[in-house]
Amino acid sequence: MKRMLAIRQRERRPLAVKSGFLQQFLAFGSLIVLIVVFSLASENFFQFSNIVGILLSTAVVGVLALGATYVIITGGIDLSVGTVMTLTAVMTGVSIAYWGWPIWAGLLVGIATGACCGFVSGFAVSRMKIPPFIATLAVMMIAKGLSLVISGTKPVYFTSAPAFSDISLGSVTGKLIPGFDIPNAVLVFFGAAIVGSILLTRTIIGRYNFAIGSNEEATRLSGVNVNAWKMLIYTITGVFTGIAGILMASRLNSAQPALGMGYELEAIAAVVIGGTSLSGGKGTIVGTVIGALIMSVLTNGLRILSVPQEWQTVVVGFVIFLAVYADILRRKKTA
Repeated sequence: MKRMLAIRQRERRPLAVKSGFLQQFLAFGSLIVLIVVFSLASENFFQFSNIVGILLSTAVVGVLALGATYVIITGGIDLSVGTVMTLTAVMTGVSIAYWGWPIWAGLLVGIATGACCGFVSGFAVSRMKIPPFIATLAVMMIAKGLSLVISGTKPVYFTSAPAFSDISLGSVTGKLIPGFDIPNAVLVFFGAAIVGSILLTRTIIGRYNFAIGSNEEATRLSGVNVNAWKMLIYTITGVFTGIAGILMASRLNSAQPALGMGYELEAIAAVVIGGTSLSGGKGTIVGTVIGALIMSVLTNGLRILSVPQEWQTVVVGFVIFLAVYADILRRKKTA
């Protein structure tokens, strides 16, 4: 059975690799086109300060999207990443501002909170056999409620830890190279992307991730403990969500318990635009990074051109529509 699974995967690999490369190429080409168009339309777009602003706005949603990539590759979905991000920010804020813990301990609390929420989602999906949409929707509501209860429905400010904001808004590069101030949040985003890519392409986690998404039943029959690996994958998504929550809290210098709803849709959109298939089995971290940048560049460019907010939403929705349709066409060609 293992030999048959390996043969089938080798047979499908050339088409999958070709299709994935083409999708990444098209996504990257679209990103370049957007940059060129907005640069020609406004001289304010391609300025260092604006580019840095785009990268900073990409960081939080980008890290969320990195985690969502793992779940979507399995053929699942995680609707809870937005509110879990808020819960991790609240837990980080409470542990630092209220309990008086050091910043490093608060960071561990935030990441551990995200990991626990991811584990709960994975357990519900794999062991309890609840559909991912319903399971993560329930976790989304639970996380939203806990954020409000724990914070007392009030923002948690990091006034006792002024250095906390440096996690996102500080600049290591500015200290090394005067004038080259790249926010630390951007470095964390790209660092997380590198780690995420290595996990997905160079470890057994990635191999089983793609195997589950390609054919879960065949993977189970080959002797793989699919349930355990699914729980691990959702937990990894939770870790990325915890990091995103820390970046958000650091950027705002506060934990806002009412924030978070809607971020899951932006993260999923970035993943889909980057070429990850909603049916599972295909996707890359590089594509997700490109997708997140496309979302930020598009939003920033439309804002610079003074396009009304409501029309910005329409344009982004149309782009998502095209990305999903492209995924459907790609699946038909590789079927």
